[in-house]
Amino acid sequence: MHYYFLNHVYHSLYFIKNKQKMKITLKSALLIGALILSTAAMAQQKAKKKTAYMDYGNNTYTFNEKGGVLHEYIETNWKGDRYEMKLVGGKVTSLVVDGETIAPADYGKYSKVIGEIKEQIRLDREQAKRDQAQAGRDQEQAKRDQEQARRDQAQALKDQEQAKHDQEQADKDQEQAKRDQEQAVRDQEQAKRDQEQAGRDQIQAKHDEEQALEDQRVLKLLMGDLVKDGIVSSEDDVHSLRMNADEMWVNGKKITDTVFEKYKKKYPRFAHGHNEDGNFNGFNMSN
Repeated sequence: MHYYFLNHVYHSLYFIKNKQKMKITLKSALLIGALILSTAAMAQQKAKKKTAYMDYGNNTYTFNEKGGVLHEYIETNWKGDRYEMKLVGGKVTSLVVDGETIAPADYGKYSKVIGEIKEQIRLDREQAKRDQAQAGRDQEQAKRDQEQARRDQAQALKDQEQAKHDQEQADKDQEQAKRDQEQAVRDQEQAKRDQEQAGRDQIQAKHDEEQALEDQRVLKLLMGDLVKDGIVSSEDDVHSLRMNADEMWVNGKKITDTVFEKYKKKYPRFAHGHNEDGNFNGFNMSN
């Protein structure tokens, strides 16, 4: 047995899905809005509802089936009059209009109004079925949307974590880039110092080369004097030569002070260093 009640006026339900509105229209203040409301509540659908009010009395519609026969009870305002009626199997068994009980013999006078009310009820019930079906579809869609929302939320969390990780990595990369840039500056400065040192080394090498050539030239003159002075027979006979500011040795033999002074004055570039603590410091050559 099912009972549906409409209070204040007709309650109409709007189901909104993808900006599409479905509305139960009424010409009378009949019950079917309550039908929609009740069945929607039973289905636990979450579609949005909107109640419409009319500016005259309450309306009620109750029905049930007994032995396969439909029993209906209707209270409604219709075109300014108040109707209360009972129907069994679609036929009127009781009728009250504006508080006055109508005799069965006069039911025919109200057949048109009763037909309109019944037709309106039929239309509203059909609309209620369609709305209930739509409510089911909306509920299923809402479930799908909810599941999608959960997936989207989970994905958003993953994206957020990934973004956080990417940001942290970007910060690390930025710090590393900064360190690399600072190292590049240091390397550049070191390269500049190395280049300057290379320039000085090149100048020094050239100077050393010139000095070596000069030493070789002067040494050859000195050896020539050794031959002239009869100290050696030829330059090839010079196997060792040591000389500083204190003494001079040729082939392991010490030169006399008189001869040494001559060579010391003539070849001062070889007469450097001194004997200190038994150690000879100065020019030393050996073949």
